[in-house]
Amino acid sequence: MKVKSLLYIIFILCVFSCVKKEKLKNIPSVPYFVVLGVAQDAGYPQIACKKECCLKTYTNSSLERMVSSIGLVDPITNESWMFDATPDFTKQTKLLSTYTKNKDIPDGIFLTHGHIGHYTGIMFLGREAMSATKMPIYTMPRMKTYLETNGPWSQLVTNNNIELKALKKDSSLVLNERISITPILVPHRDEYTETVGYLINNTSKKALFIPDVDKWEKWDRSIVDYIKQVDIAFLDATFFKNGEINRDMNEVPHPFVEESMKLFEGLTNDDKKKIYFIHFNHTNPLLGEGSDAENRVKERGFNIAKQNSIIKF
Repeated sequence: MKVKSLLYIIFILCVFSCVKKEKLKNIPSVPYFVVLGVAQDAGYPQIACKKECCLKTYTNSSLERMVSSIGLVDPITNESWMFDATPDFTKQTKLLSTYTKNKDIPDGIFLTHGHIGHYTGIMFLGREAMSATKMPIYTMPRMKTYLETNGPWSQLVTNNNIELKALKKDSSLVLNERISITPILVPHRDEYTETVGYLINNTSKKALFIPDVDKWEKWDRSIVDYIKQVDIAFLDATFFKNGEINRDMNEVPHPFVEESMKLFEGLTNDDKKKIYFIHFNHTNPLLGEGSDAENRVKERGFNIAKQNSIIKF
């Protein structure tokens, strides 16, 4: 009996070892992105939502999605960085840590702007939570001032839980010998801070991260030109189409996915494959696996960001 038990234990250990090795095979040996979340600021399901889009998550929690964020991992140096600190920060840092060795938190966090889904996660770095020590937080000037002069964020600064690192628009910041980051200003509802997207450079490759922007035509730059220049483009897809919510959508301007696809229809198939739509409102049908909307996007040659997916950079 004891021999059988021992053999069973050995068998189980071998199975887990094989699974772990198989997982390691699937992780790139070069820098890559991990999609940490795909939902709009308030997550999915959204608070007090009684629509069918949210009700179905109450009986099937596997449909829930965390707030939009991506992680960048450099397996060569065992470094990682997070883009935006969301209300799901605790779960997302845990998820990102599974792709590095002996690290519970990233090596730095890049914030895009001052809306709740993009920076409030840094509260978990404070004394009420992990009480971090000088976590590098990369911000633009207005964002930096906002955090320094408004509580409770200012307490994170004075307690040295975070260390604010100033960024300058269109100026490259070198993270290591392979990777550099360049913030680019984009038009958005800048009540408290400016809004940026990020150009992420890895040797000869480039990625673009713009989770929040007003209509593309409001920008003084061409998103089409940027797509042609990069290898990966994570782009704002908050709403799929006009009329999606029961309020004036001019109050919350975003490029509808239908509008973006029309704008991008002249791109080559290779350029279309670079695009990963992200940052979905709870009403956006792209949150539904196998939906008609998802099929339409894929048929036209574009990608949809999926939580916990790896995208080689």
